[in-house]
Amino acid sequence: MTLLETERVAVSPLRRGITPRRRGRGLAGYFFVAGYAVLLLAFGVFPTGYSFYLALTNDRGQFTGLNQFVKVAQDYRFVPAFTNMLIYLVMWLVTLVVLVVLVAVVLRSRVRPGTSAIFRFLYYIPGALAGVASVLVWLFMLDPDVSPVSWMLKSMGLQTFAAVLSPGNLPLVLMLIAFWTGAGGWMVVMYGALNNIPDEVLEAARMDGAGPWRTAWHIQIPMIRQWIVYMTIMAFATGTQLFVEPQLLQTASLGRVSPTWSPNQLAYVYAFQQGDFNGAAAIAVFLLALGLLAAGLLVARSNLFKLDEK
Repeated sequence: MTLLETERVAVSPLRRGITPRRRGRGLAGYFFVAGYAVLLLAFGVFPTGYSFYLALTNDRGQFTGLNQFVKVAQDYRFVPAFTNMLIYLVMWLVTLVVLVVLVAVVLRSRVRPGTSAIFRFLYYIPGALAGVASVLVWLFMLDPDVSPVSWMLKSMGLQTFAAVLSPGNLPLVLMLIAFWTGAGGWMVVMYGALNNIPDEVLEAARMDGAGPWRTAWHIQIPMIRQWIVYMTIMAFATGTQLFVEPQLLQTASLGRVSPTWSPNQLAYVYAFQQGDFNGAAAIAVFLLALGLLAAGLLVARSNLFKLDEK
């Protein structure tokens, strides 16, 4: 028997014992990914491709290049809608990042482990409500006639519901609704990220004389930077899809809020009131490009996917 044949005899039983197990693991992985892949294709890739097709053609299916984009960009409602959304996004992202990280750091350093579970549960409760339910809750809270904080609203000069929903106040109102709905879940995520920081690192900082705030600023926040960037990207993407909240406020205020306050509302008007699905698709592509640009800049500047050097 040659040396090569001896190696085959010695290795083949081992291969017979391992290969089926590895093959089973591989099939299980494909099985779990298949559900997500199907949903991604059905509700992500195919609609996006169809939107590009509509944005580059007219209602007869003829290729028109960038004409649809030029048409919607010249609409007098286009710039105000995107301006409203950008003002809202700045307020929403700054408030979210600052307060979520601050609360998570305080919760991690000041609250006992048993009590922190209660706080995390309370933070998460508003996020369990659907967006529509959250708006209805805030409609009650923002009406000076029935709100439990009507004294505060009236002290600010907001005597009526119409005054609360004036155009200048609307970005703040929508930011409060979004923060109340989505910040709690991110606080739980940031708290979990802070818990992954080794205790030895925090102990070394304390031994070097760093107080709680210096430890948070120089140790904890830099070590969860990637999670903060991830939160910012997801919150930005969610903010660009603003539709339900201003739409319900527009209905509840009997038309005091513009029906094209946000780009998504403008796309809705194009598609279902004007019958112009090509223009609506062009607005959707604008929003997609804006989201991809912001995400790309954040990923590039933060090295979000850079592997830690060993």
